[in-house]
Amino acid sequence: MIKAPFFLILFLFFFRVSIKAQFFSDSVLHYGIQLKVPASNYHWGWSSGVFLNAIIHEYQKEVSADKVECLNYIKKAMDVNYNVANGFSPNDVISGAGMAFLARITKEEKYRKKAFDIYNDFLKIPRASNGGISHRFNTIELWDDTIYMIGVYLFEMYRLTGDEKYIDVFMEQYFIHKKKLADKHWHLWYHGWDADNQNHDDSCCMLGWADNPGRRSKEFWGRGNGWIMMAIADALEAIPASYRYRKILQHDLILMTEKLPALQNQETGLWYQLPIYPMDSLNFQESSCSAMFSYAILKGIKTHLLPPDIFKPVVEKAFAGLKKFCIRKTGDNYLVPDRVCEGTCIGNKMYYYKRKSVDAEDFGIGVFVMAASDYERYCQY
Repeated sequence: MIKAPFFLILFLFFFRVSIKAQFFSDSVLHYGIQLKVPASNYHWGWSSGVFLNAIIHEYQKEVSADKVECLNYIKKAMDVNYNVANGFSPNDVISGAGMAFLARITKEEKYRKKAFDIYNDFLKIPRASNGGISHRFNTIELWDDTIYMIGVYLFEMYRLTGDEKYIDVFMEQYFIHKKKLADKHWHLWYHGWDADNQNHDDSCCMLGWADNPGRRSKEFWGRGNGWIMMAIADALEAIPASYRYRKILQHDLILMTEKLPALQNQETGLWYQLPIYPMDSLNFQESSCSAMFSYAILKGIKTHLLPPDIFKPVVEKAFAGLKKFCIRKTGDNYLVPDRVCEGTCIGNKMYYYKRKSVDAEDFGIGVFVMAASDYERYCQY
C-alpha cells in the first residue's frame, strides 16, 4: 500500500523532468534537424559545423532518445558532402569532425580516409610567421573563432586515433593565439590580430580595424569569447587527466569566467554583445554568447573548477532569461532561438553594436542545444 504511491510519485517526478527537458533543447534540436538544417542541405562550413557538433554531443550523451536520429543525420550530411569535404580553412575544418566521428563509430574506411585527408588540408592552411593558423585564406589574420573551429575537429581526431599529437596541435595554436589575443586584466580575448600588416577589404570586417601599433582589434566580442570558453571546456572533457597542459586550461577557464557574474544583466540573466560595457545604452543583450558562457560555466561546475554556490545561480538566471527573452515558437510548434548576433567579422565598438540580431541560424541552434542539454542534465532543469 505504501510502495505503489511512492513509485508512482517517483515516476511522475522523472516524467515531469523529462517533459521539461524535451520541451526546450529537444525541440530546438529537432527544429534544426527537420527544418532548418536538414542533412540533405548540409553546407560544408562553420555555421552548419557548429550545429553538427551539437548533434555529435547529443549522440555521445550517456542517455539520449535521439541516438539513431543523430547518427543517421551525421551520416547523411557527411555522405552528401563527401566529394567537397575539405580542410582548407578553420571554418571548413570544423565540419571534418563529422568524418572523424563516423570513422570511430561506424568503423567505415571511407570516413577514416576523408578524416585524414582533411587533416592533410589543415596542415596546409596559411600561417603567420609565429605559426598561427590564419582564419582567412586571402590574408594572414589570427581570430579567436579559429580555436573553436579547429578544436572540434582535432578532439574528434584524438578520440578516433588515441594519438595525443592532435591535442598537441590544438594546444600549440591555443598558446599562439592566446599570446596575441588574451588580455591580462579582463582575461578575455580580443577578436583578432593582423599578422601581415596589410589592410584587407573582405567585405565583412571594418576596413582599418588593425590600424594601431599592435595590429590587434580593440574589443572583446561576446561570441568570440564564447568560442574560446567552449573550446577550453571541450578540451578538458576530451584530453587525458594526465595531459601536461591540463592545469593551464583549467586555470584559464577559471580566469575567463571570473568576471562573468558581475557582467551579467541581473534582471534578464543575459550577457552583452560587448560584455565589458553592460551600462552602455548602445550595447545589446545577445543570446548566443549567453548560451556559450553558460555552457562553459556548467562544465566548470561539473568538474569542480568553479564553486557551485556562486556560479549555479548565475547559470540558472541565464537560462531563465534565455527561455523568457530569447526563444520563440514557430507555427509548427518548434522552439527556436532568437536575438542571435549575425555572423560577425572585426571592427570597432560601433561595428559590433550595429550588427543585426537574427534567429534560427545554424550556429545559434547548435550552441543553444549544447548549452541547454547540459543544463537540463546537470541542473535538473
